[in-house]
Amino acid sequence: MTDIIPVLLAGGSGTRLWPLSRKSYPKQFSNLIGGRSLFQQSALRLTSSEKITFAPHMTMTNSEFRFIVGEQLHSVGLEPGPILIEPEGKNTAPAILAASQYAFARDPEAVLLVAPSDHVIPDIEAFHEALQRGLDAVCEGKIVTFGIAPTRPETGYGYLELARASKSEAVDLLRFVEKPDAPRAQEMLDAGCFLWNAGIFMFRAQDMIEACTLHAPDLLEPVGAALGAVQADLDFLRLDPPSWSRCADVSIDYAIMERAKNLVAVPFAAGWSDLGGWDAVLQEMDRDKNGVATSSNAHAIGCENTLLRSESEALELVGIGLKDILAVAMPDAVLIAHKDQAQNVKHVITKLKSENVTQAETFPKDHRPWGWFETLAISGRFQVKRIFVKPGGALSLQSHHHRSEHWIVVEGTAKVTIEEDVKLVTEGQSVYVPLGAKHRMENTGKLPMMLIEVQIGAYLGEDDIIRYEDVYKRN
Repeated sequence: MTDIIPVLLAGGSGTRLWPLSRKSYPKQFSNLIGGRSLFQQSALRLTSSEKITFAPHMTMTNSEFRFIVGEQLHSVGLEPGPILIEPEGKNTAPAILAASQYAFARDPEAVLLVAPSDHVIPDIEAFHEALQRGLDAVCEGKIVTFGIAPTRPETGYGYLELARASKSEAVDLLRFVEKPDAPRAQEMLDAGCFLWNAGIFMFRAQDMIEACTLHAPDLLEPVGAALGAVQADLDFLRLDPPSWSRCADVSIDYAIMERAKNLVAVPFAAGWSDLGGWDAVLQEMDRDKNGVATSSNAHAIGCENTLLRSESEALELVGIGLKDILAVAMPDAVLIAHKDQAQNVKHVITKLKSENVTQAETFPKDHRPWGWFETLAISGRFQVKRIFVKPGGALSLQSHHHRSEHWIVVEGTAKVTIEEDVKLVTEGQSVYVPLGAKHRMENTGKLPMMLIEVQIGAYLGEDDIIRYEDVYKRN
């Protein structure tokens, strides 16, 4: 059998972990637990070991995250495989079918393992053992799903009903069960033949395509057309937007899995979390004897079963006498909620969006292929930013209609172009960019470069950019 192709789904928004997770920078790319992002942990989990062999990763994501995906893989020593760009979110069924068709065209015997990129599975060895148990069923033409042995009557997950109870071996899957109420969840826990649905699947590409032909034939033509007209963009593959727009917005469970007759489930009981809310994050973090978890710049006094987490180096978070509280502080937003209300955090987004609050979806640190920037201060006619440019990074050659800029280098050296003038600007030096002037900033050195930018003008929006040249081919 050929090496398993791991397919990472990396396009979700993670609204239940607001304010850390937002549409512009969702939870899979954040360092929530373990020193690396969830996406990086997922990728490293799907690399070869003594028990199982993987091919290079395939990633399904969107245009906004394409550079983040490549950078995060490179930073943990992984060479990215194909990165397929979805023009718009169409749920998991079109994405998984596109990955299957792409792999099948290159190897008719291809085996895919599809997994979300925002889950926590600490015991990698045990996970690989479970994958190995599922491989025999895959070779027999089965579609394998990996279910989590429930440890409590959870109402926040969907369930898988097995034909019989099993602790480890693959068992025929009878049906998918929607999120239950508390009494039904307890009944399923007591029955012993139900698993949590983790959304992890393994199958041969040809079997997934055949299942789609039987149960979701309307997806075949638009997904195939989107792949047939795919366009290479640097290291990425852009699916054809007009074709992709004709795909139904449908989950893989609804489109195929709930209807297919060749499904089996492999139980997994060695620890798993989808970090579906701040209460789940609290459970996964190191806690003291009172059940309190704190970040490095958060402090608890007389608290119980509480999460105190500050994501800003400049913001100290202190809790006194709190019980069953979730408190998360960002530079631009703070969430305080009772643990019982963790699943309702997603409703914050709807309310803030209805009031046109920027923090609903926009992350305070804006990640770009050359680095990132964040706003330190903003008023009617000026804005102050901190800009980080990684070694080798280069901003586009651009100009602005409505603002001038003043740059002060505080770390490293910047190569600055203003019209025909090109010069190096080092720490402590500054340069002025007049309104309308063509300009560019580059870090040609081997160390990171940081500068403070002061914008002055009648309009300070990010859409006031006219690009003339861009090494990242952004429109």
